[in-house]
Amino acid sequence: MQKIKIGVIGGAGYTAGELLRILIYHPQVDIVFVNSSSNAGNPVTAVHSGLIGETDLIFTSDLPLDKVDALFLCSAHGDSKKFIEANEIPKEVKIIDLSTDYRAKSLDHDFVYGLPELNRDAIKKATHVANPGCFATAIQVALLPLASKGLLNDEIHVNAITGSTGAGVKPSPTSHFSWRNNNISIYKPFGHQHLHEIGQSINQLQPDFNKSVNFIPVRGNFTRGIYVTAYTRCNLSLEEANKLYQDYYKDAAFTFLTDKNPDLKQVVNTNKAIVYLEKHGDKLLVVSMIDNLLKGASGQAVQNMNLMFGLDEKAGLGLKAAGF
Repeated sequence: MQKIKIGVIGGAGYTAGELLRILIYHPQVDIVFVNSSSNAGNPVTAVHSGLIGETDLIFTSDLPLDKVDALFLCSAHGDSKKFIEANEIPKEVKIIDLSTDYRAKSLDHDFVYGLPELNRDAIKKATHVANPGCFATAIQVALLPLASKGLLNDEIHVNAITGSTGAGVKPSPTSHFSWRNNNISIYKPFGHQHLHEIGQSINQLQPDFNKSVNFIPVRGNFTRGIYVTAYTRCNLSLEEANKLYQDYYKDAAFTFLTDKNPDLKQVVNTNKAIVYLEKHGDKLLVVSMIDNLLKGASGQAVQNMNLMFGLDEKAGLGLKAAGF
């Protein structure tokens, strides 16, 4: 099979760095260009130093869009739409957008929401895919099996803690080491931007869902990963709930149910999502966890690319957890 020719827009950020780490060794990919206007002419390794010895790629300000089969947009939120509107992209070029710009369903675009655990068949047929948000991925993995059987009939309470890389590569007051280390805080309680896509996906499976998703995001004092605890009232026994989740994820390439209380290190540096259930009275507790830069961003983007091009869904994504 002829290799897929890839272009990357916004090549200097964390998600682009993780994307390149995967694509350099993907067996069916050739990287044609990595675009970054501010770094044009510099080696990719000048920014992504973890790739020293792995690649000789140079950042470019050029946009040879007619030379690629697929384009990954790793730009800041709001910039993907501007880029698409400002450039003539050949209609046959497949696009995977890692920003928020096209996640909301709209008659104004044809982007498919790229959560394989929800839309695998649609992703396979898509030309344009909107990669889900990191919190949204972890929370949806926790809730969608219940929605698939119409079992979300009460408020949902979610607490989720994320690593500092979730704030992006550009320093901010809450991402500097001296502030983040040995510290913890909440932000955007009850109003996080990922709530819209979470609600959209729940309603796709359970159209009558109209309860609150009470989401408290937490800044963690670690680098990468998202750890979610969610609970809601549920009449299923623990055995029935485990059966429901096993059945829902039986064909999932990267989402796994465990019967042992898991820890975050089991998913860091992988494209896995791990889910664990407990029953406490009439409440079902769901724990889910992902690496925010992989299953929450670049790994899932490559998973979507694999589906779009008819490849093995796991191609290039055989990554081992950094367990110790």
